[in-house]
Amino acid sequence: MAANRQSADRTPTNDNASPGTDSSNELAQVVDDLMTQLTSKFSTVSSEILAKMDDMSRRLDNLEATIQGGDGKGSPGK
Repeated sequence: MAANRQSADRTPTNDNASPGTDSSNELAQVVDDLMTQLTSKFSTVSSEILAKMDDMSRRLDNLEATIQGGDGKGSPGK
């Protein structure tokens, strides 16, 4: 922002303002692309983790049902 204020106070030539503006725009585009990629990867990983957690929950429910259904059977200590 400070650079914008300075350029507004002065009357810069197009040669001096253009390279800084171009590199700033390029940097902003690169950062924007990076953020888009990170958001996409985060969404993908989040979906995979949630799917694995759902699968694990189903498997634990099945295991619990099997254990409760088999109470007293095959338990050598009882």
